Amino acid sequence: MFEALREAEKKYEDIAEKLMQPDVVNDPEVFKNLMKEHKTLTPIVEKYREYTKTERDIAGAEEIIREESDRDLRDLAEEELKESKEALERIGEELKILLLPRDENDDKNVIVEIRAGTGGEEAALFAHSLHRMYTMYAEAKGFKVEIMNINETELGGCKEVAFMIEGDGAFSRFKFESGVHRVQRVPETETQGRIHTSAVTVAVLPEAEEVEVEINPADLEIDTYRSGGAGGQHVNKTDSAIRITHKPTGVVVECQDERSQHKNRDKAMKMLRTKLYDMEREKQDRERAGERKSQVGSGDRSERIRTYNFPQGRLTDHRIGLTLYSLENIMNGNLDDVIDALITTDRAEKLKNSEF
Repeated sequence: MFEALREAEKKYEDIAEKLMQPDVVNDPEVFKNLMKEHKTLTPIVEKYREYTKTERDIAGAEEIIREESDRDLRDLAEEELKESKEALERIGEELKILLLPRDENDDKNVIVEIRAGTGGEEAALFAHSLHRMYTMYAEAKGFKVEIMNINETELGGCKEVAFMIEGDGAFSRFKFESGVHRVQRVPETETQGRIHTSAVTVAVLPEAEEVEVEINPADLEIDTYRSGGAGGQHVNKTDSAIRITHKPTGVVVECQDERSQHKNRDKAMKMLRTKLYDMEREKQDRERAGERKSQVGSGDRSERIRTYNFPQGRLTDHRIGLTLYSLENIMNGNLDDVIDALITTDRAEKLKNSEF
């Protein structure tokens, strides 16, 4: 581990030097890539330097205890030694976490797709509630949210909604949300007060950039049509909605949120690139099936990951056995307790399977 840390520190210093060179500063692409690498290494190097300073503090305290005749000074040194040894253990664990292999997609924007499943209108209403929850959480984190496509119902639900969340580290915060979300509650239309169970599927996809996915225009079938759905002044007025079919894979994407056909086409192409990229990721994950066992959930859209029980005000995440009785707070976008617990469990499992 420490050999890797020394190498990381040397690389960090080399990059810092390069970033001062005029030819690097004047080359935007090289400068951008070096800055990205520098940013990735910074927390590791800072933590390693904190570790080596604490080691020096321990050595200094031990020397005082050995050689100092003044009892008060020795007592102070013993107290400092105890605190430094505790700090060294904590910093060492933090270093192990920082050295775990990073998910290459963690810093990316994400496209989230929510689809109503079993439960009819009640499922559509819950899909709308999840969209609201994720939007509020993303905005609280300083991320930008943009709807890509939405198919609303007359009662204010969503049969499906796709939206982009833009911001540094968006995927790292949302990546464990993929799967089936089950809701248990009494619908407003239910006169007998019976609890209904409905399901909604969530897919979280890291945004793919153009360089990552090559798309042959000849492989695309592009249709325009009039927007449909509930509400909206421009709905059913112009052929601005776009449907793109990728013929080799059969992947279909739609976008009807913008008034402009051109903007809808741009958004649809973003969604298509992202879906094709995700298909390739899934293929690679299947090939590295053993590696997936050390992660929280598989990201499988068919896996039931969470239950939202409204009568009891309870949220249960089945993957990690987490139960929280603060459902109203969570539905208002306060997701940190859930997401932090998932990240902590994922790290713990990876540490258990690491070589440290």
